[in-house]
Amino acid sequence: MKQKINAFLIFLMTMIVPFLGTSQTKNVVTAHRVFPKIDKVLEFEKALAAHAQKYHTGDVKWRVFAIQSGPDAGGYHITEGPNSWEGLDTRGNLGEEHNIDWNKNVAMYLTERQSVGYSVYIDSLSTVALGDFSDKINIAHVYPKIGQGDNVVSMIKRLRKTWAASGVTVAVYYASSSGPAQYTLVTRYKQGLKEKADDFRKPFKMRFEAANGEGSLAQYSKDAAEFVDQNWNELLFIRKDLSSK
Repeated sequence: MKQKINAFLIFLMTMIVPFLGTSQTKNVVTAHRVFPKIDKVLEFEKALAAHAQKYHTGDVKWRVFAIQSGPDAGGYHITEGPNSWEGLDTRGNLGEEHNIDWNKNVAMYLTERQSVGYSVYIDSLSTVALGDFSDKINIAHVYPKIGQGDNVVSMIKRLRKTWAASGVTVAVYYASSSGPAQYTLVTRYKQGLKEKADDFRKPFKMRFEAANGEGSLAQYSKDAAEFVDQNWNELLFIRKDLSSK
């Protein structure tokens, strides 16, 4: 009887495994940045909200952020997903009605400036789950020098130890087919902007060296100068009224 049960279990696993193999992880986020005409912001927001809530649900759900600072301040950061590459491969353009609504009712209020990119979530470098969002975020854009990607990952691993030890929630992504090699470190302020205050946590040097050893911050700074081409930061706030419901 035991042999029959074992044989059945083996048979069952051979039936399940192929299906498991074809199911891809939903860890890809699409980011579309748009910039409305200065005198058409209100019209744009009304049209964008109607479009998102009518056409973007499920795997193509939108979260819309207003960019508060940095070179793209005044723009809107629209994230879609997460999805899998397989899902994106079959996504299509969401249909003619969707395209007409975007082109005739939304795009008419936009400037020509825009960008689109794909980012892949890296669980092993993050301290917060992909879907555990917050209303206010800081995005650090980190660009490795050519051939130095692995060294930058090693730097982020040291940062992760510091974040984990001091309760900082950061989601880490890498850019895919979207311009120069880039890692984005998205700090999710679960308790609001008060987390940015100097006295909210212990000084960074103290926290970093407690997690990575005495003198480790000096080495980290040397590595940054050697391996990182450039980096910059920006602050974004969610606009739930413009996002998918």
